Amino acid sequence: MKTVIVAEIGSNWEGNITKAKQIIKNCKKAGADAVKFQMWRAQDLYSKLHPMWHVIKKSELTFEKAKKIKKFADKTGIEFFCSVFYPEAVEVLNSLKVKKFKVASRTCLFKDPFSLETLKKEAETKKLIIISMGMGGNIKQIKKIFSKNKLIFCYCVSQYPTKFCDINWKIATKYNGFSDHTLGITAPIIFSILHKQKGSKFIVIEKHVKLKNSKGPDATTSIDTDQLKQLITHIRLIESSTF
Repeated sequence: MKTVIVAEIGSNWEGNITKAKQIIKNCKKAGADAVKFQMWRAQDLYSKLHPMWHVIKKSELTFEKAKKIKKFADKTGIEFFCSVFYPEAVEVLNSLKVKKFKVASRTCLFKDPFSLETLKKEAETKKLIIISMGMGGNIKQIKKIFSKNKLIFCYCVSQYPTKFCDINWKIATKYNGFSDHTLGITAPIIFSILHKQKGSKFIVIEKHVKLKNSKGPDATTSIDTDQLKQLITHIRLIESSTF
């Protein structure tokens, strides 16, 4: 079984290129296959009255910063891709030759500005699309939009943090991906074991990752890169085991 482990950086780079580079370097050392950032515009998704508006605004991944981070990730030898929330971002990332795109749970509801336009623009690339379904959404409509793309749907519970008891493992193992928001590393390990027992050939595990001193909005529900290394060590052992 092959497990692709994605380190979801989210806002944990805090809009700081130096921190972004450090976390990318640490994720590479930990053995992650990819790092994922989020490309959104603060005004599209949040009110300026939001208590963390300035932090959110600072964490925007601009086109110029994306180019620098992608270049560094390439040099480091780890894949870079993004969750995308507006169509122009798809064009920029496609020009940077990303291999895939991520669709966030909230995008599947088509309530955010430009959700439909963004999905259609991603579909035009005909690249691999990873989709989290934590908030539900019209899966038939999504499959129709991405009729010419390879799709990986992720089981996800959109609670931060997710209580361990709220994971429905019978449903989770119907998905080939797991976007995990629980604390710690236990849940992804169980997901991996269950898929190994099931005889799956390929799965994706996504986990929010931070530096130990991260202070962004995602930090409290993220593991640090030392914990990421522990997780990956366990996953690789499961991959190579005979059940």
